[in-house]
Amino acid sequence: MTHQIDLIGVPMQCGAGRRGCVMGPDALRTAGLDRALIALGHDVRDRGNLSATPRETGPAANPAIHDLAEAAGWVAALQSVEVARDRLPIFLGGDHLMAAGTVPAMAARAGRPLFVLWLDAHSDIHTLESTDSGNLHGTPVSYFTGRSEFTPYFPAPAATVDPANICMIGLRSVDGYERSALNETGIETADMRHVDEHGIAAPLRAFLDRVAAADGALHVSLDVDFLDPAIAPAVGTTVPGGATFREAHLAMELLHDSGLVTSLDLAELNPFLDDRGRTATLMVDLVSSLFGKTVLDRPTRSRL
Repeated sequence: MTHQIDLIGVPMQCGAGRRGCVMGPDALRTAGLDRALIALGHDVRDRGNLSATPRETGPAANPAIHDLAEAAGWVAALQSVEVARDRLPIFLGGDHLMAAGTVPAMAARAGRPLFVLWLDAHSDIHTLESTDSGNLHGTPVSYFTGRSEFTPYFPAPAATVDPANICMIGLRSVDGYERSALNETGIETADMRHVDEHGIAAPLRAFLDRVAAADGALHVSLDVDFLDPAIAPAVGTTVPGGATFREAHLAMELLHDSGLVTSLDLAELNPFLDDRGRTATLMVDLVSSLFGKTVLDRPTRSRL
């Protein structure tokens, strides 16, 4: 299956604690994302980078929060992005606060239930009140599920997502507050222990079956820290024990086989922390697997 794909750059870093994600979109372009997708037969249009105007918010009640006006501006800008129904958007981040804009936008556009596959070491379900770090990339899930009030700082979500329609795979850094929030919402999770015990295919296939049964649209939100930092060092929130090269590719291949993906986030790529473009190249390779690149067995050489 070929797709008409829009690449949309989201050069934001205000939600993160370390600077550098602003360079993520251009690093993905430099690594050849468009060329890789075109080589697979897809029609690709690069729409350039979005921009955002800081929103007048006033100070947050939580003094730890930083860059609130800029963050609110990005959420508003992303929620107003327009994508034709016959095109599949890939949002090139940018820190993971981008999902507070992309997910409501895709939910409003879908015209049917939106499901979200969250591939991340973190659950990002803090609220404006609960965050200790003040890094707003830890809050988008609370925002787009409507479990916490973010107004008047952020615009109201264009649409929300039912927590029952979310599956998080790869979790391995979840604090006490987030653990309680996940239990309260009933979001489906498969942490890395679950992946270790059962493999990545079992929870992903079960979720994809649910999406298909509901005739749902599927938004995939892929954070670089889903991957083990040994293979993907370019992220400011490294957590050991992430998905391996083959686990990540298998997940992408299963997503491709499902034919269900309707939009994609690539979040938290920080080229400032990369090793000669290694992580950006891996992300391009993973996206290629999601859009049809296959791994073929090589014949074994005869022993002499």
